[in-house]
Amino acid sequence: MAVTTWQIDPAHSTVQFSVKHMMFTTVRGRFTKFSGTIEADAENPDRSRVTVEIDAATIDTGVADRDGHLRSGDFLDVEKHPKMVFRSSRVDGAHASPGDRFKVAGTLEIRGQSLPVTLDATFEGIGKDPWGNERAGFTARAEIDRRDWGLQWNQALETGGLLVGNSVRIDIEAQAIRQQPAGRTAVA
Repeated sequence: MAVTTWQIDPAHSTVQFSVKHMMFTTVRGRFTKFSGTIEADAENPDRSRVTVEIDAATIDTGVADRDGHLRSGDFLDVEKHPKMVFRSSRVDGAHASPGDRFKVAGTLEIRGQSLPVTLDATFEGIGKDPWGNERAGFTARAEIDRRDWGLQWNQALETGGLLVGNSVRIDIEAQAIRQQPAGRTAVA
């Protein structure tokens, strides 16, 4: 079986989100601390696996008061639920050439609740860095309804509509480093 293990490089990757504010502007944010592993099965790509763990307290929208509110029980409740986790269950579609698109189906755990999510992904390419490490790049995107995970807080606006949109767009740029077989040492 040709399974290779790749570690997501957080220094060269991003986990971002965007949501409507007052129904007419978009607020963007990111998580600054996360880790992940990709187990790629070249012979059976649909059996490949992805696991990503996000430190929910590292949410960053650039506004300290808003970030504090997003960490609270109204939203992520990071004291009770410090991690968000994505675990794939299958990969649909070949991803051998740069630009190839595929889907990664799995569950996303937020606030202790796991629900199905499918990421629309693109293989961006593979290459060696100056230190001889093999790296691969991927992008992925999904859209979720935050209320499905219990993130219900909102305020009605005088003019109609809501303060915070319910649809959250997730955008991921991932660079992963192939892990060396036992007995070989990789340089970071």
